[in-house]
Amino acid sequence: MDLNKRIGILSTGDMGHSVGRALIKNGHEVITSLRERSSYSRELAEVAGIKNVGNLSSVIQQSHLILSILPPSAAFGLAEKLSVLIRSSQNKPVVVDCNAISPETACSIGKIITSSGSLFIDAGIIGLAPGKEQGDGPRFYVSGPDVTIMMTLDGCGFRVISLGLEIGRASGIKMCYAGLTKGMMTLHTAVLIVAEKLGLSEDLISELSFSQADALSQMEKRVPRLPADSKRWIGEMEQIAETFDHVGVTVKFHEAAAEIFKLLASTPFANETRLTMNLDRGLSESVALYSEHLSKKKTN
Repeated sequence: MDLNKRIGILSTGDMGHSVGRALIKNGHEVITSLRERSSYSRELAEVAGIKNVGNLSSVIQQSHLILSILPPSAAFGLAEKLSVLIRSSQNKPVVVDCNAISPETACSIGKIITSSGSLFIDAGIIGLAPGKEQGDGPRFYVSGPDVTIMMTLDGCGFRVISLGLEIGRASGIKMCYAGLTKGMMTLHTAVLIVAEKLGLSEDLISELSFSQADALSQMEKRVPRLPADSKRWIGEMEQIAETFDHVGVTVKFHEAAAEIFKLLASTPFANETRLTMNLDRGLSESVALYSEHLSKKKTN
C-alpha cells in the first residue's frame, strides 16, 4: 500500500469531490468515509471515483494525507474525532484543514491534531472547484511548520502557495477574501430586497444598468443561486466576524451577512443543490421570494 499516493478527503461535497477527482486524474488514489453522509455526497463521491473505505478509522489507517473540506461549523468536531482515532493508531497521517475558519479556530484545531502525534497544516481555498474555471484552478494557500507534502500537490488541478511557518496565515487570507466576495453578495441581496420592499425594483435595475452595469451583472449571476449555498455559508460569515473582532475591526458587516444567508436558507430555493438548482430563475423572481420570506420572518 503506497500511502504517499493515497489521500483521504473528508468530505465529498461540492469542493471536496472536485478536489478528489483532480487528484485522481494526477495519479493519486483518493479515499473517504461515507458513513452518515448524505445521498448527495455519496453520489458526488461515485462520480469523482473516490473510494469509500467505510469509517474514519479506515481512512486514517490507509492515508498519508487527509484533507478536511467541510462546512466551517463541522471543522472542529471532525478534528476532535480524528485526534482520538489518530492517537490510538500506528499510522499518523498529515492532517490539512482546508475549511473557511478564522486563524484562531485554525490554531485551536492545530493543537488538537498535533496532540495526537500528526503533523497539521493550515489551508485556505480560494477560487472555484477544480475544473470549474479556466487556468490553473483554485489556490490552496497553506501555512505551518512543514507544508512540504502539500507543495508536492501543486499542479494537481490546483495551485499550492505557501504563506510561511505560522498556523493561521492561510486561514487568515481566506477570511479576508471571503469577507469581500461573500460579503458583497449579501450586500447586493440586501439592497435588492430593500428596493423590492419600497416598490422600486424596476427603477433601481434601470439605474444600475446605466451606471453600475458590472455590479448588476454580478447580481444577476449570483443572487438567484445563493440559497443553495446559504446554509453552509452562515458559519463562514461567523468565522469572518471572529477574525475581524480579533484585530479590532467591527463584526457588524459579517454578522449582517450571516443574517442574509439565514434568510435565504429559509426559502424553498435552499433545498436545491449546485447540481439541481434552476439556472433559468431570474433576479426578479428570486428577490420577490426573499422579500416574501423576510415578511414571514418578521411576522413570526
